[in-house]
Amino acid sequence: MTTGDPVEEARRRIDAARRVVVLTGAGISTDSGIPDFRGPKGVWTRNPAAEKQSTIQHYLADPEVRKAAWRSRLDSPAWSAEPNAGHRALVALERRGLLHALVTQNIDELHQRAGSSPDKVIEVHGSMRRVMCWQCGRRAPMEEALARVRAGDADPHCRDCGGILKSDTISFGQALVPDVIDRAMTAAAEADLLLAVGTTLQVQPVAGMVPIAARAGAQVVIVNDQPTAMDSLADVVLRSKIGPVLAEVCSAAAD
Repeated sequence: MTTGDPVEEARRRIDAARRVVVLTGAGISTDSGIPDFRGPKGVWTRNPAAEKQSTIQHYLADPEVRKAAWRSRLDSPAWSAEPNAGHRALVALERRGLLHALVTQNIDELHQRAGSSPDKVIEVHGSMRRVMCWQCGRRAPMEEALARVRAGDADPHCRDCGGILKSDTISFGQALVPDVIDRAMTAAAEADLLLAVGTTLQVQPVAGMVPIAARAGAQVVIVNDQPTAMDSLADVVLRSKIGPVLAEVCSAAAD
């Protein structure tokens, strides 16, 4: 790990890279008003019962959990959230031609709304802006289901087959999509620099991107406001508020 100015070192390494792969977690969206899950003020830290709403077994088995989940979706700050400086910095990185892939654990679609190309974004946990039927697999805009909740349907079911509706996201206990994970891991192996932003790097298999990239010879830069499980593998660690420092690094690299 570098012993000099980490911001300057990160700038230099990004500037020298040709295939930057970015991995983002909840921390990049906190400046947009979306709380993370495991941090000191995280959703599950403040309300452990909320974790049940994100566990597939509880969600499918208990109508009361589903009703609570739909109420939470209605009130989610993500609907009014806007991309922040961190999201825009990654757009700038793409415009330089350096971004090989943007793998995100987030479900808010703020990367795409900021201007990141959809074909570059790999959503390993899905998107909260879509709803899916657990039985028949039908997908639709989330707003269709939320409109039914606002109209008084506390636990809307699929209009095609009557199956349980849920956010088109990966819940605890739900299998990841193999093709999506394969894309993420392949991108990590192809990187010459892996930039991990706003993730504690505790959730597998996505956290495995860091050692995969490192073993393949890539530089590793971690940007987070708290320690991560992979700091020991990083060439540069930026322990700072994410949006401003990421904007500084990427905009400086673009000069």
